[in-house]
Amino acid sequence: MSKILNTYNRKKISFSKGKGSFLYSTNGKKYLDFVQGIAVNCLGHANDYLIRSINKQSKKLWHVSNVFTIPEQERLAKRIAQKTFADYVTFQNSGAEATEAAIKFARRYFYSKGQPRKNRVLCINNSFHGRTIAAIFASNSKTAIEGFKPKVDGFDHFNFGDHKGLERAITSRTAAIMVETIMGEGGIKVIPDFCLKGLRKLCNKKKILLILDEVQCGIGRSGKFFAFEYAKIKPDIVPIAKGIGGGFPIGAVLVNKKVASGMKPGTHGSTFGGNPLAMSAGNAVMDIMFKKGFLNNVSKNGKYFISQLNKIKNKYPKVIKEVRGKGLLIGLCLHVNQVKFIQKLLDNNLLTVRAAENVVRLLPPLNVTKSEINLGLKIIEKVCKNFK
Repeated sequence: MSKILNTYNRKKISFSKGKGSFLYSTNGKKYLDFVQGIAVNCLGHANDYLIRSINKQSKKLWHVSNVFTIPEQERLAKRIAQKTFADYVTFQNSGAEATEAAIKFARRYFYSKGQPRKNRVLCINNSFHGRTIAAIFASNSKTAIEGFKPKVDGFDHFNFGDHKGLERAITSRTAAIMVETIMGEGGIKVIPDFCLKGLRKLCNKKKILLILDEVQCGIGRSGKFFAFEYAKIKPDIVPIAKGIGGGFPIGAVLVNKKVASGMKPGTHGSTFGGNPLAMSAGNAVMDIMFKKGFLNNVSKNGKYFISQLNKIKNKYPKVIKEVRGKGLLIGLCLHVNQVKFIQKLLDNNLLTVRAAENVVRLLPPLNVTKSEINLGLKIIEKVCKNFK
C-alpha cells in the first residue's frame, strides 16, 4: 500500500527514463509525451545541454542564502529584464509562490502610497492561480475551494468574456486585475489581443495594476517569450514558473519600477528561491530559448499542429468540438467523454492531460519535431476514428 497522500488520481503507469519528446515506462513501453510535466519540460526530457549545465554547477555550489549576492541569479534576472517589460525580477520556487508574491506586491504598492484599503484583486471565475489557500480563493473554482473555508478575503470576480461585469466589479478598493493571458487549467481559453489591450487601458484609466499570470503560457509556450507580447502591451506584474527551469523547480515574478517602489528589504523573501543550482538551469534554458529562430520555430510548429488538428476536427465533428490555444499550448474541446478519450490516447502510447470544459491538453516540448507532431496527429486521428 502506498504511503503517498491520496491527492491525485494516479494512472497505473511509471517511467524509468525519458529522452526528448518520449518517456519509457518501467515495463519497457515507449510513449510520446505531450504532457511534459504539464508544460514544465520545455526542452523535453534529459536535455543534454541542461544536464551539462546543472552537472557543472552541482560540483561548485548548490545553495546559499539570499542574504548574499548570487551571481547566477543576477545574470538570469538581467537577461529576463532585457527581453521584457520588467525592471526587476524576484525568484521563487513555484507558480503558486509566484502568484502569491504578485498579490503581495500589488497590495504593498498601494499601502506604500498611503492607500492601505486599496487591496482587493479582481480575477476571472474558475481560473487557476495555484493551490495555496489564497490562490484557490483568487481562482474561485468550487471544486478547488471545497473544504478549505473560511474564505480568504480580498478577491472579487467576473466571468470570462463579461466586459461589462468586469467594469462593474471594479471599486475604489480594487488594487489590481489578475488574469491568465491564456487560461490553462480553465480549458485553454485565450484572452484575445483586443481584450488585453482593453484591460491595459482600463487599468490605466482606473489607476490600478495589471497582473498577467503567465505561469503556464509564458517562457515561449505561446510562440513568443510571453503570450501578452502578441497584444503589444506592458503589464505591471507577471508571475512565471513551469518552463523557466526546463524541469527544475523555479518560479519568478517580473515587475516594473512603479511596483518595485513599494518593496523594501524584509517585505518578501524565499529560502530556496534563486539558489545557484536552480539559476544554472534557468540560464541554460535561456541560452537555448534566446537562440535566433527558436521561438519562430515554436510558433511555426504550433500553427502547423493546430491547422492539422482542425482538419481532424472537421473530419470527426462529433468527437472534437473545438481546437483551442496558441503556439504549443493546445486544447481539444470534446463532444465525447474526456476521460475515455485520454485513456484511449494512452492505450495508443500518447500521453495527454485534462483541463476544464471537457478539454484535453496537448503540451509537447518546445523543441518538438514535425515528425513527432505528425506521430501525435496520427494517434489522435486513430482514436477519433475508432471512438465509441
